[in-house]
Amino acid sequence: MEHQPITVSIERRVNPERIAEATAWVQSGIRMAAAFPGFLGSGWVRAGATSETWHMLYRFTDDSTLEAWEDSPQRVSWLEAGGDFMEQSRVEKRTGIEGWFDTPSEQSASVGSFPVTPPRWKQATSIWLGFFPVNLVFTVLVSLVPGWDALGTFLHVLISTLILAPVMTFWVLPFVTRLIHGWLHASPQPTHTAELSQR
Repeated sequence: MEHQPITVSIERRVNPERIAEATAWVQSGIRMAAAFPGFLGSGWVRAGATSETWHMLYRFTDDSTLEAWEDSPQRVSWLEAGGDFMEQSRVEKRTGIEGWFDTPSEQSASVGSFPVTPPRWKQATSIWLGFFPVNLVFTVLVSLVPGWDALGTFLHVLISTLILAPVMTFWVLPFVTRLIHGWLHASPQPTHTAELSQR
């Protein structure tokens, strides 16, 4: 069985009077996670300059390495240390293409080594790269089925989408996103980074 990288997205509310302490706490957690096998990257963003909501992200190679980090005594102690000023409100675990469309609109903290969100045109390209060959093969195969042409357009589309949607979601898109991961998550040009930091 092929393992997929897992991204964990955590939303926390921070006491606005203890921002400096919370920032140091988050950075210490990132350094701690980075020492564990299977760690692929992490980072954090705030929803806005005055927002109390912080979005924290980290990624591991598979379920087993993620569980080793999440069940570790180091992480338990770290979470206890932040309990006085940080309240966890939501946790989501994602694989493949999930989670690209809900990133915070305003960034006010470095995302460290965590991959940048791909632009929409790259997302569309990756979906097309998976959908075109799969749809082509499916169309050729079903054209060989006796009576397929007599079913009509409605049944053609219904059957095709019922079969292809799970195939794309569970197998094709995770494979494509791993294959072109470096291109999808390429860092922005330095000029763009400088422009963002000045906002």
